[in-house]
Amino acid sequence: MNFLRLISVPIALLLSSCVATANTQSEIAETQTAQPFVIAANPLAAQAGMDVLERGGSAADAAVAVQAVLSLVEPQSSGMGGGAFLDYYDAASGKLVVYDGREVAPQQASRTMFLDNAGMPLSYATAVTSGRATGVPGAVAALAMAQAEHGTLAWGNLFDAAIETADEGFIVSPRLGRFLAQDWPQLSVPDAAAYFSRPDGTRMQVGDRLKNPAYASFLRRLADQGIDALYKGRTAAQFVERTRTAPLGGSMTMADMAAYRPVKRDPICAPYRQYRVCTPPPPSSGVGLLQLLGLLERTDIAERGPDDPQAWYLFAEASRLMYADRDAYVGDGDFVSVPVKGMLDPAYMDGRAVQIGPHAAANVAAGMPAGASQPVIDKTFEPTGTSHFIIRDARGNVVSMTTTVESIFGSGRMVDGFFLNNQLTDFSFNPLQVDGSLAPNAVGPGKRPRSSMTPVIMFDAEGKFAGAIGSAGGNSILAYVGKSLVGVVDWGLSMQDALALPNLIARGNRPMGEVSAFDPEILAGLAERGIALRPGQGEDSGLHGVIIRNGVVDGGYDPRREGVVLLGPQP
Repeated sequence: MNFLRLISVPIALLLSSCVATANTQSEIAETQTAQPFVIAANPLAAQAGMDVLERGGSAADAAVAVQAVLSLVEPQSSGMGGGAFLDYYDAASGKLVVYDGREVAPQQASRTMFLDNAGMPLSYATAVTSGRATGVPGAVAALAMAQAEHGTLAWGNLFDAAIETADEGFIVSPRLGRFLAQDWPQLSVPDAAAYFSRPDGTRMQVGDRLKNPAYASFLRRLADQGIDALYKGRTAAQFVERTRTAPLGGSMTMADMAAYRPVKRDPICAPYRQYRVCTPPPPSSGVGLLQLLGLLERTDIAERGPDDPQAWYLFAEASRLMYADRDAYVGDGDFVSVPVKGMLDPAYMDGRAVQIGPHAAANVAAGMPAGASQPVIDKTFEPTGTSHFIIRDARGNVVSMTTTVESIFGSGRMVDGFFLNNQLTDFSFNPLQVDGSLAPNAVGPGKRPRSSMTPVIMFDAEGKFAGAIGSAGGNSILAYVGKSLVGVVDWGLSMQDALALPNLIARGNRPMGEVSAFDPEILAGLAERGIALRPGQGEDSGLHGVIIRNGVVDGGYDPRREGVVLLGPQP
């Protein structure tokens, strides 16, 4: 066990209060000038955000513009019909708040809605394009709440770039073209098939120009009417109608749409090395990321490096322990008791960390943190249709936002030029545990499904903004972000190099990752330790990150996608 370095941190420091706020404003407040930046998965979206900043807009203003363009140019990942978690750091007050824009289940939703007539779980392929898959969308409402509280420009002036691009069209990028070249179930849905068809009936390819006048028209109404353009009136009626249409029509109503409200939440924070890392609370899986970092801090991974197979072995085994706990206990904290404090208790993590032996465990089970009930055997499937972006304005305010329509092209159903999410498939299809009790992530009326979206904002020892990170990738998000933080914090890599490190996702007994990206000696070393890495879901991260070192902005984008880092002028 000499490769483990057990540490114990007082619980008060570990959680460091749920609210990321300094003792006094002067201790944490940034200067009134900072170098602005936008980091996003598509250059057109990033530029739309930077244009807003250059007009004097805040990070919250720019976030609206970025999302509006992403919905158009990256429809496989996020959009106006989806949900999001938005971290907003207010530099003047030093406060961090989470805007929870996660979708909710309709009030008539049933815990058995993803079971067939024989009481067996539906296949994911069947559920994903069904009307039951869609939850009441929350991204637009969350953005509107954040912008109303922190914006400096008028809401109606934030959609110009997206409207112009939708009217004039954009060139189908290699990434979007790659998804269009595959046989996703969503592309067989009539809405998606029609949208991506050329005049001759063939599907669009890389280099084609894609126009979306219906989306441009919707954005004009959204700019003029505010979020009522989505949650009330004709768009809401069409949204509801599309969810209630066969196959497997859902139960959403106009009342469900009108009643949606985003939730302002306090972040959960924990120390990692010299930083304080803050994430959204449940239904986000941020507690899982913080637990992963805590487990890794109890090993000697920092003294190793990316060329050491033992380092990757430690990461894999810590990941397996974390995922076992995350899968067993995390759900919507407004409906179920999630043992957040117990999962992050130093003594509990000490006990979990000592389970990392010299050879991979045959099986990894969930532990029993304080406040936990009987652990669940969870089989929730989470695919990779998501996006993340980071923005800082000239006043030092920061947005770290993860946004999604859940699977690739959501449910494949469309309204007014944007895709409907299939977010309710993030619930557990089997609502009951082995003992017959209700699973924490079971479907429930008005409930938010568990999410792996984990936007992060970090603070240094003085309480100043030190960085932000997040990713796409379904349940792999926690591993993607964890790997990158190890690279940039423990191994001293640039953010770009840390994001480019090979991905390794160890959840359960089938570790996956970018096998071809690892050095053969590392793969051999992992295999000797019982980690036989195989190709799988680990190739499609969508990481974006930034870290501030000595006042210098070090930003990076995932080389697996089409991201970009745009820097504004230095103060």
